[in-house]
Amino acid sequence: MMDAVPSIGDIVDRLHVVALPMRVKFRGITVRELALIEGPAGWGEFGAFPEYEPAEAAAWLAAGIEAAYTTPPPTRRDRIPINATVPAVDAAQVPEVLARFPGARTAKVKVAEPGQTLADDVARVNAVREHVPTVRVDANAGWSVDEAEQAARALTADGPLEYLEQPCATVPELAELRRRIDVPIAADESIRKADDPLHVVRSKAADIAVLKVAPLGGVAKLLSIAAQIDVPVVVSSALDSAVGIGRGLLAAAALPELRHACGLGTGGLFVEDVAEPVTPVDGHLPVVAVTPDRDRLAALSASAERRQWWIERVKACYASGHADLVAE
Repeated sequence: MMDAVPSIGDIVDRLHVVALPMRVKFRGITVRELALIEGPAGWGEFGAFPEYEPAEAAAWLAAGIEAAYTTPPPTRRDRIPINATVPAVDAAQVPEVLARFPGARTAKVKVAEPGQTLADDVARVNAVREHVPTVRVDANAGWSVDEAEQAARALTADGPLEYLEQPCATVPELAELRRRIDVPIAADESIRKADDPLHVVRSKAADIAVLKVAPLGGVAKLLSIAAQIDVPVVVSSALDSAVGIGRGLLAAAALPELRHACGLGTGGLFVEDVAEPVTPVDGHLPVVAVTPDRDRLAALSASAERRQWWIERVKACYASGHADLVAE
């Protein structure tokens, strides 16, 4: 716990803004910008996506401040199983993507991409099945209940799915879909974007909770939420740099129980990162504190104009979410 919230001046003085080039377009972007905080307790990351308003992005800043200024919790395991992450690429590109996740026994496949068809999704999922035994899909709330029901049938025609992640946007839709299909449903946006992150589980609308450190406000808050729900937890990233991935691995390592592979292998989506990439071993990543490489920080530094944009954003989020910046 922090004795006091650090001043905004201290945070800005410790800020490094970087631009990480990506191998493929993901969430509509090819360069991932984010701000790193070089704090007295370690490195934190603030990477709320640009479209998020300060009230929502403040939780991401809180997570970065927690990492930079507070002592990490004790851990229960020293390595974490991860899933491969397959963007909405053509089925022919699947082997190339999966090669970045050596040993992974689980893959999460993006589906319901605007401009693509269900047939594209089926082809991509089946291509993944040729290489990985356990497949889960993520629709990012892209379907109606009827569309999700149809998709569940089509995507399981040639093999099972571990779960459908956020197939629909609202909690009532998820609950309705859960009554209609046998495929387990995982909630992501319905947790990290909700005023009450426990509502979706209390409403019996999800079988699995996907929890992300940054959107929830830090490792401590993620662990608090996990302790209050009675469904398995999957810790996932929010397109984080190596610094943010390190915090996700820490959270997964601190959980009392971990039944599923975690979505923390997304570092392979970057051409360059702020630290030397860690290659998974037997589908696992080690739980280690991440310190960015100074040469990489310099090479990946964003322009002066973009740095100032991020500084102003940090200030706006700090003012908007000041009360939430104290670790519980």
